[in-house]
Order: sequence, then structure tokens, then C-alpha cells
Amino acid sequence: MNDRDLLAERFDEQRGRLRSVAYRVLGSLSEADDAVQEAWLRVSRADTSEVERLDAWLTTVVARVSLNMLRSRNVRREEPLDLRVPDPIVDRPDGTQPEHEAVLADSVGLALLVVLETLSPAERLAFVLHDMFAVPFDEIAPIVDRSPDAARQLASRARRRVQGWDTVPDADLDEQREVVDAFLAAARDGDFERLLEVLDPDVVLRADFGPLAPTTAREVRGAEAVAGQARFYSRLGLEQHLVLVNGAPGMVTLRDGELFSVGGFTVRGGRIVAMDILADPARLARLDLSAVGLSGGG
Repeated sequence: MNDRDLLAERFDEQRGRLRSVAYRVLGSLSEADDAVQEAWLRVSRADTSEVERLDAWLTTVVARVSLNMLRSRNVRREEPLDLRVPDPIVDRPDGTQPEHEAVLADSVGLALLVVLETLSPAERLAFVLHDMFAVPFDEIAPIVDRSPDAARQLASRARRRVQGWDTVPDADLDEQREVVDAFLAAARDGDFERLLEVLDPDVVLRADFGPLAPTTAREVRGAEAVAGQARFYSRLGLEQHLVLVNGAPGMVTLRDGELFSVGGFTVRGGRIVAMDILADPARLARLDLSAVGLSGGG
């Protein structure tokens, strides 16, 4: 086996972890795959003879590529979105696919990724690398073009933002499902009181309809307001498919046979504290829903 073959083998051993890093930074599995592929192109052309810790070096390469992609995405937007729901990872309700398990380790729910979308690219990268992958700040600093102390401050600001949101769900998946099932049943029946019973008083509904919609993004707060939204959408005749979204209960909805939305629920203390809905037709069309027997966008 020559050096290039050995490098390719080592890269493949790390691919799951590298994909996980990129997904947390970019909030898109397809973009994460692009970032990992671009990283391999760079790695395959590089001189690795001086590299002492290959896994750490590969993480750095993927992080640089991901940061550049994130910055480029932000520049391409004519106007910043008020809210962006990241691309969800959708699995069958009975379990997560093996290729998704590494990406979704450590409860990387949709709500957490929504919070990460509110950070600057440098803050997001510093938080992801340090708090999720234990990369030391002296290795993060050159990636974000800061001193180690400044990189530490970036992660600290990000951490405070994350801690201010309800992003970690209850541990028992079956209990989460019971709460979501009760919510969907109450919505179908138009039962306002039952809806209020399963919604946290401070619940937030975040819906991303995309930049071309009359309302590019919508955020609704409070149990009564969210219950009203649930009753409204129950009258649209949507076909609902229960799924796992980023490892937590979620749903895929169809309207007239075409993909309408993908949504995730965050359940804490036996109540729904957050609902995150992606309804941007262009991004829905690019989602991989093969795991649940559906195709993106129709």
C-alpha cells in the first residue's frame, strides 16, 4: 500500500467524524458532504509527512472548508434571514440509520441547530469545535484568524446564546412521542384546550418558508398563539407522516401528494417547548427523504 492509499484509508476511517463536524457548522447534510469531499481533495494534494496527529489535522481542514462555505452562503444572501431552520435529518420513526448516528451523536437536535444559525460564522465554528469536539483553542485560533484568547471569547459568547434556549429534549424518546402524538391528535380534532395541555406556556414555533415567500420566516411564541396556528394548519388537509427528525419526534407533511414541510419537536418536562418547521420549497426539494420512502419536493 503506497502513501496515498494509506492516507485515503485513514481519511475514510475519519469520514463519519468529519461529516459530523461539517454538519454542525453548516446545518446541511448535503453541504457537509460537499465540505468533506473538498477537504479530501485538499488533503490528497498536501504533503502530510510532517503531520503528527492526522485526525486533528483532518478536522482542521474540514473546519476551514466548512467555515469558508458558511461565510460564502451568508455573502450570497441579498438580505439576512430573520430565521433559518437548518436542513433536517429525517429517519423512520423506528430508528436512526447507521450513517446518521455519528452525525447526530450528542443530541444535535434541530432546535440547537436553529440557535447555531443565529451565531456569526466564527462564533459557530469556535463553539462547535471546542464544545462538541474538544478541539483546543490554540488549534481553533488560526482557523478563525484570532488569538487563542479571542477564540475562547467567541465560544463563550456562543455558549451563552445556546444556554439561553431550550434545545435539549427529555431523555425518553417514547415519552416524547406520546406528547407529540397527543399534540397532533388535538390539532386534528381542533381541541384548543387539549393543545394547551401539551404546549409549554412559552413554546416557540419557528417556520422557515424561504426567501421568496411573502413572509420569509415566521416565529410564533406562547401556547395560545401556537395552538391557534396548529388549528389553522389542521384545516389544510395535510397528510402527516410521523418520523424522526434529528433523532427526535417529527413529521413530514404532504399537500396534494407533494412535500409541504418537515418539522421537528423539542419536548422538555413532558411538554412541547419548540417546534421547528422547514417549508422552503427549494430546500425541501433537495432533502434526502429516501429513509422514509419519500422524495424531496416531489
